Amino acid sequence: MRDSAPVDPADVDLGGIRGWLFDLDGVLTPTAVVHMHAWARLFAPFLEQRGAEPYRDADYYAYIDGKPRYDGVRSLLASRGIVLPEGEVTDAASAETVHGLGNRKNDAFNETLAEEGVRPYPASVALLDAIERAGGEVAVVSSSKNAPAVLAAAGIDGRFEVVVDGAVAAREGIPGKPAPDMFLRAAELLGLAPEECAVIEDAESGVKAGATGPFALVIGVDRGVGRDALTELGADVIVDELDELLPALERAGAASAARNEEIPGSRDAAAPLHDPQTGEDRA
Repeated sequence: MRDSAPVDPADVDLGGIRGWLFDLDGVLTPTAVVHMHAWARLFAPFLEQRGAEPYRDADYYAYIDGKPRYDGVRSLLASRGIVLPEGEVTDAASAETVHGLGNRKNDAFNETLAEEGVRPYPASVALLDAIERAGGEVAVVSSSKNAPAVLAAAGIDGRFEVVVDGAVAAREGIPGKPAPDMFLRAAELLGLAPEECAVIEDAESGVKAGATGPFALVIGVDRGVGRDALTELGADVIVDELDELLPALERAGAASAARNEEIPGSRDAAAPLHDPQTGEDRA
């Protein structure tokens, strides 16, 4: 965890950042809302049938947001003192098991996504554009196994060669958030050290994951968690929208250009040191 107070977005130094590791839901796209509606679609009737405390939007942020799907199910059930069998990943969505409920939630998500659709946040696209102009590398790190579908629905799937999502984590045995391992894997796939990367997150578990890892910067996007919580969890910078970082990114690019003019033949500080496909140093 970080001990210092967050830096103002206008004052943050982005000069050493070569890689940008984006969470998806709530950072690039407002699919956090789709997920919230899907979880409510699952748990509101489930809890009512069991006579438990009703499901509220606050439960999403407290117990579910940013976690792998089955972990979210376990956490919410535990908050109501409900114990269910674990079951298997292959359980039918109708099964009264942790995995059954998780699969039922996935069905609810796909239904909600089809009904509501999704578009990327304009401010997040503006930051992506600026990073691309500066020669930075980007990756998506999402607990959701639906990340490719969401990226495609939002029309930004072609902008990310590296996507470490819930399916990748399950396949490779990578611990989910709040462990930092998914972000570490994304940095590795970009061919960068974590110390060269910024983590961008809106969820409590994701900010905690970034803060416990050796990353250069943790940027918290306040989509409802609250600035106090993001600060306590370890965000170095907190923004409402990602375009608040544009002046700092432009300043870093100008400083890099000035250094390169002073040192003929020097490498652009904003350019990646490695080829993400081969892992070899770039000339």
